[in-house]
Amino acid sequence: MGANVARRLHECGYPVVALYDAHAPSAAVLAEELGAAQVFSLAAVAAAADVIFTVVTDDAAQLDIFAASGDSLLIGAKGKTFINCATIAPATHVEVERRAKAVGAFSLEGCMASSIPQARNGTLYLMCGGERATFERVQPILATLSTALRYIGETGRAAQVKALVNMVMNINTAGLAEGLGLGEALGLDLNMLREVFAQTGANSQVLKTDGEDMQNRAHECYFSAAHAAKDSGIAHQLGLEAELDLPLAQATKMQFDEMVRLGLGGLDKSGVAELTFKGRHGASASGCRLSRTGPIV
Repeated sequence: MGANVARRLHECGYPVVALYDAHAPSAAVLAEELGAAQVFSLAAVAAAADVIFTVVTDDAAQLDIFAASGDSLLIGAKGKTFINCATIAPATHVEVERRAKAVGAFSLEGCMASSIPQARNGTLYLMCGGERATFERVQPILATLSTALRYIGETGRAAQVKALVNMVMNINTAGLAEGLGLGEALGLDLNMLREVFAQTGANSQVLKTDGEDMQNRAHECYFSAAHAAKDSGIAHQLGLEAELDLPLAQATKMQFDEMVRLGLGGLDKSGVAELTFKGRHGASASGCRLSRTGPIV
């Protein structure tokens, strides 16, 4: 996601002056492609750029790049603006904003409810949270990345909305896998079944993006099962804090947690079908097409 955000910004005429990745070879390849500098420390990113996008895997990684000591984006960050795009807990976004303000920097949530092709094409559904003045200042940059740019509210609110988006998406994904798995077990033609789903109340965005892949075991990774497990966990925790019983969200989290336990977390979320189709049940990832993802800052 981070790499394709960088490509889109470059394509739209914004100078991408520094690229950093914990996996240095990824940054090296992208730097050569864009004619940008690869840097080898977080402090070097902050020194080089005025607006800095971060796209990392989880809460721990987000807090690590904004560490109070050691190599950190906060070094020399006075006046810099950070746009943080990871799907993480709302409280982590609030903490990052606190740390940024302490050194005179600005922080904005830029929660992306889309996938890799949309990042590349500038058609992200982008939900932002933070101080409105910060949002308005970087809005022209964000507009090159999104055809559906929304300001949600104060820091933490965009992350709450993103958690709910992914909660419902993951529930839909697990439900579709069960429907198609049962359909195959009953001997139904799955091409026909997907057409019927598309024309009835069983229709969903997930059916469009994942249905055929579930049927054909084509689980090239656009949004990993491991990330689905993590994001379902964020929503589950929000439910606990709100004192709500969310049985579907909890059951879905258990499914994606099981994929991780079975070593299938690197499959796309559509790989949850490996748990529901008879004769698959995660026994083997052979026959599944995999890809790889990695964080870019």
